[in-house]
Amino acid sequence: MDFSFLSKYYLFFLEGSKNTILLSFFTVIIGVILGTLLALMRLSKKKIIKWISASYVEFIRGTPLLVQLYIIYYGLPRMGVDFTAIPVIGDTYGDFIAGIITLSINSAAYVAEIIRAGIQAVDKGQMEAARSLGMPHAMAMKNIIIPQALKNILPALGNEFIVVIKESSIVSIIGIQELMYNADTVRGNLFQPFEPLIIAAIIYFIMTFTLSKLLGVAERRMSQGD
Repeated sequence: MDFSFLSKYYLFFLEGSKNTILLSFFTVIIGVILGTLLALMRLSKKKIIKWISASYVEFIRGTPLLVQLYIIYYGLPRMGVDFTAIPVIGDTYGDFIAGIITLSINSAAYVAEIIRAGIQAVDKGQMEAARSLGMPHAMAMKNIIIPQALKNILPALGNEFIVVIKESSIVSIIGIQELMYNADTVRGNLFQPFEPLIIAAIIYFIMTFTLSKLLGVAERRMSQGD
């Protein structure tokens, strides 16, 4: 086991870690927003809206992330949506955007089911009480139901965030220089197939372990009022 390459290539791993964190951050933000919208659509009384949401969730959950990545990466340019053709964005950021879109679309399907389950777990009397006070349905959902649901689903939501960090490694296939891509670059340069992967695994563990601890602190703070 020879890790002497770190003195020369540590910046590769730092740059890859930064890109992994950025990918995960934007994926989580977009995934939660889209997932919340899908969950509310799934709970709608209008059948067509429920059907659209259910179809989306089932299709995304029923197809591999790799296939979805290829569809977005190769499919969008053929439909006239080519981020790399925009001068300000270029090839590097265009691929980065494609990766974020794919991960967000995938994560949203799982987040939607988590949020839907959390909303349905809230006592129906909460909504009835809010409506009896004159609150519109949307206001009651925003101010009464969703905050209570969030506290219940935080552990499951935290697990999904951790999964996003780990699954972000798949975008290395389309050339995004995140942690796994840069680790493979080091492996190719040094002809050392094993040691760079150990470093990458340790960095992934540090990121996911730190996030799990932060989520644990947030969960304990939210449960103080119980």
